[in-house]
Amino acid sequence: MTSSRLFSNAALLVLISVLSACTSSGQDELQVWMQNERNSIKPSVKPIPPPTKFEPQAYAGERSTPPFSIEKLTSALIGNQSTPVANAALIEPELNRRKQPLEAFPLDTMSMVGSLNRDGQLVALVKVANLLYQVRPGSYLGQNYGRVTKISETEVVMREIVQDSGGEWTERPAALQLQEEASK
Repeated sequence: MTSSRLFSNAALLVLISVLSACTSSGQDELQVWMQNERNSIKPSVKPIPPPTKFEPQAYAGERSTPPFSIEKLTSALIGNQSTPVANAALIEPELNRRKQPLEAFPLDTMSMVGSLNRDGQLVALVKVANLLYQVRPGSYLGQNYGRVTKISETEVVMREIVQDSGGEWTERPAALQLQEEASK
């Protein structure tokens, strides 16, 4: 019995020493340090600027015609109807004639590849979609009513009739320059 009593006393001693090691003496210092750190930190928050004051403006377009009113729309329609009448003399002959084959292609798909002298008059050779066409002064090219006015050994000069952003038909010059193909 003495040995069991000795053993229980030793176990009690170990238990007391373990419990005495868990005292709060080290934690008190930690708690004080944490509280000091919390007190020393000051947050820096910028204040929100005050809102700008709204200043109402008077409506200046009160006396003008609203954009979607009947008067505005009818004046626009009347304006569109009168524009083609003013330019009818320029485009009407082009609309009444029979179209030529080269008018089916845009001008930028055509290239002048040479010229011939036929009966003292220059004839241009124009290549479109791997086909060669002979073009003389007075022939039509391109989709903008382009009429050939002059042919030289290096270019085909023409005038086109195009519609501008206002809907009016105007003439503009155009030309096809001689294109030399690179050898393959």
